[in-house]
Amino acid sequence: MAPISSTESPLTPALQQQLLQLARRAISQGCQQETLRPPPTDALEPPLRVPTAGFVTLTQQGQLRGCMGSLEARRPLAEEIVEDACSAAFRDPRFPPLTGEELPRTRIEISLLSPLEAVAAECREALLAQLRPGVDGLLIESGGNQATFLPQVWEQLPEGDRFLDHLLRKAGLNPARWPEPMNAYRYQVHHFSEPAPG
Repeated sequence: MAPISSTESPLTPALQQQLLQLARRAISQGCQQETLRPPPTDALEPPLRVPTAGFVTLTQQGQLRGCMGSLEARRPLAEEIVEDACSAAFRDPRFPPLTGEELPRTRIEISLLSPLEAVAAECREALLAQLRPGVDGLLIESGGNQATFLPQVWEQLPEGDRFLDHLLRKAGLNPARWPEPMNAYRYQVHHFSEPAPG
């Protein structure tokens, strides 16, 4: 699969639709206490076999309802999306498990991640100078704490300082005191979603 950028899709529209349908079926069956496994690897088209990091985000009327995924490519893309969809629906600790009654008004978005790229983080200014608003996702790690924001979060937090402060809080860190040591990594995504529920 070609390297992921913010402007070019590594998947055809048909394969994007296939992944969205796979995610919805996985959640639907999970609501019925059933387990959906992706098709056997040899039955998948080659791009869906490639280990790929990904996230599945669930929203209802534009409000977050679950978001889970992996920052590192550990398993075939189809398998990753099935696992992420079920995790977002049933295992996101911020929300109760999704119910079957909610599913028709729930929109599914899939994000495919590029490899992580380490960036300098010896101080706030150095880190902010390397971030591209609207383009880069960010992972921070310090003292066993970590958190990430996908690039889509820039839509709600367009200023770099606010973006970083909210991410530090998400990681359980104090925005008023720069943690040391701090490790930071940026990445990009290609994302696609279902149409908004009618």
